[in-house]
Amino acid sequence: QVQLEESGGGLVQAGDSLRLSCTASRSFAGRYLMGWFRQAPGKEREFVAAIRWSEGTTYYRESVKGRFIISRDKTTNTVTLQMNSLNTEDTAVYYCAAGQGIITSETRNPRGYSYWGQGTQVTVSS
Repeated sequence: QVQLEESGGGLVQAGDSLRLSCTASRSFAGRYLMGWFRQAPGKEREFVAAIRWSEGTTYYRESVKGRFIISRDKTTNTVTLQMNSLNTEDTAVYYCAAGQGIITSETRNPRGYSYWGQGTQVTVSS
């Protein structure tokens, strides 16, 4: 079992930056993928970004490329999502997730992730 705890959400203005962190209760062994998803009111949960825990390969949804950066720190079991140039469409609850053995073509599918955090609210005002 792995517990994931997110932090760093809040209310910001369009154009601002925000950093989200996700700390795992233990270190990872094997081929784990750490991801960030988000869900806006009335919408389905959608993929934002992911990173391979071992080698650090990253994946992003098209709309956040060049604005968001995902990284991981193996010494603290933490995954960070640096969000820059935020806009109102980024408003959502952001969830951290972890899964093992997820192939590249399935990185965007939330069903492949076994562990989820409780979520942190990000609100961007215009």
